[in-house]
Order: sequence, then C-alpha cells, then structure tokens
Amino acid sequence: MSSPDAAAPLRIATINTNGVRAAFRKGMGGWLDNRGVDILAIQEVRASTEDLENLLGSEWNIVHEPATAKGRAGVAIASRRSASIHRVELGAEDFDSAGRWLEADYEVGGRIVTVVSTYVHSGEAGTPKQDAKFTFLDAMLERMPHLAAHSDLAVVLGDLNVGHRKLDIKNWRGNVKRAGFLPEERAYFDRILGHEDHPAYNNGAGLGWVDVGRKWAGDVDGPYTWWSWRGQAFDNDTGWRIDYHLATPALAASVVNYAVDRAAAYDERWSDHTPVVVDYAI
Repeated sequence: MSSPDAAAPLRIATINTNGVRAAFRKGMGGWLDNRGVDILAIQEVRASTEDLENLLGSEWNIVHEPATAKGRAGVAIASRRSASIHRVELGAEDFDSAGRWLEADYEVGGRIVTVVSTYVHSGEAGTPKQDAKFTFLDAMLERMPHLAAHSDLAVVLGDLNVGHRKLDIKNWRGNVKRAGFLPEERAYFDRILGHEDHPAYNNGAGLGWVDVGRKWAGDVDGPYTWWSWRGQAFDNDTGWRIDYHLATPALAASVVNYAVDRAAAYDERWSDHTPVVVDYAI
C-alpha cells in the first residue's frame, strides 16, 4: 500500500462505480486493498458521505459532492492525504452541476496537484438531455484554463461519456448519430486537446491538455473502459473508451505507467466501467 511520504510515483485512479455500495458488494474493496492507489476519483457514487466513509475506512480522506437528486450521479475523491476544496460547482448558477464536478488540491513534494472527479451527462441526441450535456461541456471548456493557471499539475478524471476518436469505440460506425460519439461532442475534445503538437485536433489550436490514455497507448483500438452489461459486449471487447485522465502538459510528462484494470472475466466485474490507473512521478 502506498504511503503519502513514499518516494514512489503518485498513483491516481478513476472509476465510475455505477453505485459504490453495489460495487463493494461485488468486489471493489478487494481491488482497492491490493492496488496501492494514493488518490481515487469516483463517479456515480449514488450513496451518502457516511456510506463512503464506512466502505473505504478511516485511512482515507474523502471529499464528496452528491447529486441534487438522491441516488443519482455523485462524485467523490478519496486520498491518503488531506485535501483543500477549491470548487464544487461548475457553470452558471442556474445550471445544476451537483454531483458531477469536484475539485481538490493535494500537496505532493511541496507542489500542488489539482485533481478533478467529473461525471459528464450521458445525453440523448436531439433531446433536452443532450442540451444539458452541451451546457456542461461548455462549462468545462471555460473552467479548464483556470485549472491550468491554478496549478501546472492538474488532472481531470472521470467518465466523460464521449469517445473522442474512432479508435475509442469498437462499433463507431453504428454510433455516429448517437450521444457519446456525435461530431459536436468530439469537437469539444478537439478544443481541449488541441495543441501545436497535435495539428489534427482543432487545427493545432486549443487548451493543450493531454489525453494520457491515448498518449500512452498510441494509435490502437481502445483500450476500452466501458462495456454494456448486455449480450457479449465484454467477452467480444465491444467497448468504449470514455474514462479519461486529461492532464496538463507538465503532469502528463511525469507519467510512468498507465493501466486499464479490465476484469479477467465477465462474472468478475463489479461495474460496467473499469478502473483507469496512472502513476505520476512527481
């Protein structure tokens, strides 16, 4: 188990639990006990802060932003070190972002690392649900430059519910008109990741954040992070890569390992998502 004072890299993980209590009943606790995670971003908590404290134990410091509607969404960050909350609301006051955006600052080696756990709306093309998703993505675009200005070691983690490239969805042809792979959604990622080193994204203009997973894996299919419970999606690896570490360039440059903790078998899954674990040598 990692210690906050150890010289080892800082291990940061993200997971959409699809309900943290159910995930623990199915085996999440065993994974966490043996994975050496220092900071854990959780989405779709769907539980109370007290539930999180009881499940994770006293060795974890927990910050939690529940959704307005009980039993829905909810994001949290658990860490071996204490955090200072920087911001929990996103966008205009009349937009309900509760349970979908949570920031925390951590001191690591005398430097501030800013961690965001976020859960972007799933959306539904041509409906108000999609409008809410675009509003949230607009707010992200506005907020992310401020995050980078606040700390050059910042990372936005979570279920972003968008596959950026064709490589990120096994059946991309069948999803070009569906939420999660709409051209308008993917354009947001072009803007977030656009940089002179990546001229294919937004003609090289943009915010300059780094998709750690794609940088590490290269131009290969996946590795996917979500599979439907239905049919043979998991067994056939018909998945989506929608769980991200989006890091500032300085933090991305410190990555020494990236892992998608895909279950060995369908019946060993404890969420329809899988953890994405990254080691940062800060």
